[in-house]
Amino acid sequence: MNLGFSLYFSTGVEKNCELIERFSNAGFTQAFTSLHIPEESNSNYIHDIQILFEACKKHKIELMADIGPRTIEKLGLSSIDQLIDTPIRHLRMDYGFTYEEMVRLSSDFHIILNASTISTQDIFELKKLNADLSKFSACHNFYPKPYSAISIERAAKMNRFLKDNGMRVQMFVPGDLEKRGPLYEGLPTIESHRYQDILLSALELKVLCDTDDVFVGDVNVSDKTLAQLSLLTKNTVELYAVLNTNETRFYNQVHHDRPDSSDYVIRSQESRLYATPGEIIEPDLIKEIKQGDILLSNKHYLRYSGELEIAKRDMPMNPKINVIGRVCDESIPYLKYIDSGMGFILKEKK
Repeated sequence: MNLGFSLYFSTGVEKNCELIERFSNAGFTQAFTSLHIPEESNSNYIHDIQILFEACKKHKIELMADIGPRTIEKLGLSSIDQLIDTPIRHLRMDYGFTYEEMVRLSSDFHIILNASTISTQDIFELKKLNADLSKFSACHNFYPKPYSAISIERAAKMNRFLKDNGMRVQMFVPGDLEKRGPLYEGLPTIESHRYQDILLSALELKVLCDTDDVFVGDVNVSDKTLAQLSLLTKNTVELYAVLNTNETRFYNQVHHDRPDSSDYVIRSQESRLYATPGEIIEPDLIKEIKQGDILLSNKHYLRYSGELEIAKRDMPMNPKINVIGRVCDESIPYLKYIDSGMGFILKEKK
């Protein structure tokens, strides 16, 4: 899953340049912006967009631009094709364009359609023109007004249709530091994400909705959230945890869940490298296992001795497993989304 952020001209040129650098340093590679230009002087706008383009080029940020039929003349260009020399690689074409125009432009740009309005007829018309649908994506809207966004279930159903037709899918999560006006109520695609933990929302979009690209819809996020999302660009989740005093070696190590994921535990692939049979791990702290417990197989598990696991759900006591710590409550909601080779890091809670 790729991560992106959003740029708005109302934020100001200087602030946008700071945001580009900040998110780029965190591993973000894409940004969304709208070129439905506000009513401002043409000269100011062209100046501002050129600065934004240069900042994106410098930091290797690809732009997804929301454009309309009048965008080009307001940019002072003669055709959309001239955008090929800009960081705009993705054109979000919501209305006013023919299927023929979209197919032609798909040879130079990735074409983004509105996921909320695309229909079976649209797919049929594009296929009839021999469109390569791998060069098309569908981006959901974000919803500034509370209780106007869609549900996880509806989004998942829509995305299955889009993916079955070979299209990538983009969705939005809100920010938690600087929300965009005029409502300042967040810019999510999913209503339940409006005030929810942002990392959890991104994980839900990834796992439950099979989303390819997740964008922060609002202007900015907190340092903590940015650090969490930065790790997510590496397919890794940080978990706050408390380990027993003699097991602190497991802090700050990068582990990966096995590709053949279990529904009961997250199994560290890396721990198997030093897990050996015999007398290395003595039985200790044997007790009933609760969701979030951090587990270490002891010598009674023979060749599995030394394997590190995290319980995804409650399980009975097992004399072959030592409970060596616990994931903190704030990180437990992430556990069910760590699977199929995803990375995790145990971070000491101070």
